[in-house]
Amino acid sequence: MKGAAADPSWHGGVMTERAECVLCPNPSPMTLDGTNTWLLAEPGSEDVVVVDPGPLDESHLQDVLRRVTDSGRRVALTLLTHGHDDHAESARRFAELTGAPVRGFGRGHDDLRAGETITVGGLEVLAVETPGHTSDSFSFVLPADNTLLTGDTVLGRGTTVVAWPDGSLEAYLTSLERIEALTRAGEVTSLLPGHGPFVADAAATVTFYLQHRAERLEQVREAVSRGAQTAYAVVEQAYADVPRSVWPAAELSVQAQLEYLRTHP
Repeated sequence: MKGAAADPSWHGGVMTERAECVLCPNPSPMTLDGTNTWLLAEPGSEDVVVVDPGPLDESHLQDVLRRVTDSGRRVALTLLTHGHDDHAESARRFAELTGAPVRGFGRGHDDLRAGETITVGGLEVLAVETPGHTSDSFSFVLPADNTLLTGDTVLGRGTTVVAWPDGSLEAYLTSLERIEALTRAGEVTSLLPGHGPFVADAAATVTFYLQHRAERLEQVREAVSRGAQTAYAVVEQAYADVPRSVWPAAELSVQAQLEYLRTHP
């Protein structure tokens, strides 16, 4: 669950040969250190793909643009991992500033296709459908770097929320299994999350996420068996180990888990 303490050592920067993070200054219990805006480009190319320009923060958008234009490059495309404001609120404004198209899935951007390979300036990006956190969540593989941009599906620290009713635990578990398959095949070895630091060991992190979800689900079962009749009552029992500031988000995840248990007793 989001809400882990900020990591003062995480400031973004160049993470792989093709990926650089510009950290948005919007830290909070739900955004950790802030939103990671990713700049992707093939070495030597003038074309940059920006993933998740972030909230409507003009100074951040201008900072992203400077990182691109000061190196003699241009924004050729903007991709969205999902439609939450901390990732996508500025998409329209960023399109005005850059003249570049915006692509995503859902919330007015229904043009990404699962399994699609997007090629920009020699850079290849594979779109992977990973709903669950939200219904419109996508992740993006950089095959040349064996890395996956995960948005909020997998974070750099802590765990994420299943944002019921739009989010679905059943879909989320399927998405984690999809990412796990990519790690088993060696196609993904590291993760570039939407919040928190670079993840060097993708396989271990996804295994942890699957185990964590199974443990939380069992805790919810136990809370219900002890008489918890509302999602909040379950949170009080099963999420006592997380900061109260993220209990509203935990309540959404519990709603998603209760819905899952109704069909998977």
